[in-house]
Amino acid sequence: MPRKPRIFVAGGTYHVYCRAARGERPFVDEAVAGAFVSMLADVKAEHGLTILAWCLMPNHDHLVVRTGERPLWRSMRLVQGRFAKAFNRRRRVLGPVWQGRYKARLVDDPVYLMQAIAYVHLNPVAGGLVKDPGAYRWSGHRQLLGRVRSGVVDVDEALVAFGSSRREALRTYRGVLGRGQEEGWMKEGPGRLPWWRRVRGEDDELQLDPSRPRLDWQGGLQRPAPPRANAAGVARAVAKVLDVPVEALGGRSRGEELQRARGLAMLVGVERCGLKVKDLAVVIGRDAGSASRLYAQAAAVRRTDPAVTVLAERVTKTLRRNAKKSSEGQ
Repeated sequence: MPRKPRIFVAGGTYHVYCRAARGERPFVDEAVAGAFVSMLADVKAEHGLTILAWCLMPNHDHLVVRTGERPLWRSMRLVQGRFAKAFNRRRRVLGPVWQGRYKARLVDDPVYLMQAIAYVHLNPVAGGLVKDPGAYRWSGHRQLLGRVRSGVVDVDEALVAFGSSRREALRTYRGVLGRGQEEGWMKEGPGRLPWWRRVRGEDDELQLDPSRPRLDWQGGLQRPAPPRANAAGVARAVAKVLDVPVEALGGRSRGEELQRARGLAMLVGVERCGLKVKDLAVVIGRDAGSASRLYAQAAAVRRTDPAVTVLAERVTKTLRRNAKKSSEGQ
């Protein structure tokens, strides 16, 4: 019976796990481990992946990876296929290198994401290879701490899961690492972790947030319809997410917090809801020219600050919830 095709979320974050076949321990060889990391870096660049955590254990690997607009299976097929070909050529053998296809689970909860990153980097400690994850070379932990200057981890993208500033994020990250060791979940097998148990069946990825774009098994992008909202609705959603008075958005104050809120309203209104600048300008109390500049500034900040995208996603979800409540009340 053929396996069910997987459906993946475009821009979704996944915990990926794969074990070597035949009882092999390929990654005890540093040259082999280095080759895998190099191939992973190549596919990351080719497919626009964001890597939040990784670890090579003697007989398996873990990744926490955010996809672009290509399905995860294509990226993993390239990594696994290229590595298998090179490994077999090096050993002059034939046959499978991997124990079946990779396993992957969507991590869509902020707390679970912090745990997933910590879990991956604690794997060498759980496996008894080292007592301190910082003593292990084949993971992204030392790069997150700034002990290694280059590597495959997107450091800022990973740290923003733990806090808005580097100092806060590192403090929280270390705290989650400590809890993993104290509470014992670092020693659990992947299938017993909460973000894996949430989905029943090995390949069932159907309980997904309908507001997120998805990639089908052929790589086709399935974007959701934009949230139904007018400019006033966007302003209310932004005010709720950022905890600012909605009437202040349309006021005269130019405080940093309110300017940030106005920029977010422009970003979500234009890009997520398809609203006109002139309509959004009214609810933020600015003329169309000023509103356009706020939009451009917010878009520019987003390129260097991942937190803006996180906030825009939260506002979008709020808009969808509001629309659902409104339709149910009619």
